[in-house]
Amino acid sequence: MVQNPVNWFEIYVQDLDRAKAFYEAMLQTELAPLPGGPEGQLSMLAFPADPANQGAGGALVHMPGMTSGGNSILVYFSCEDCAVTEARIADAGGELVRAKMSIGEYGFVSLGTDPDGNMFGLHSLK
Repeated sequence: MVQNPVNWFEIYVQDLDRAKAFYEAMLQTELAPLPGGPEGQLSMLAFPADPANQGAGGALVHMPGMTSGGNSILVYFSCEDCAVTEARIADAGGELVRAKMSIGEYGFVSLGTDPDGNMFGLHSLK
């Protein structure tokens, strides 16, 4: 079976409630708690995912001692139109780093950072 190379992602954050509010506001979705390791050692909030659909599932993760921001992982969230979604970044508490730009036949991307300094991308076909 041929699979897409990414099947899960984790975004490490310092303040899970703040990160939840940011991603829910920007992506206009709801995150749900996931069971994690021993109480107080790991907290996770999952992005909605359906294994029957394309794309990867993932979660926000808070783990004491694990820093956020400045990492080398970049997650791209699919959206209908980057310009519409990027317009919600600042109001949700993040920062727009690069406004919608064409990537040729592959559509468009925008780049932003969340309140923890994690960079992420937005991808749309229009």
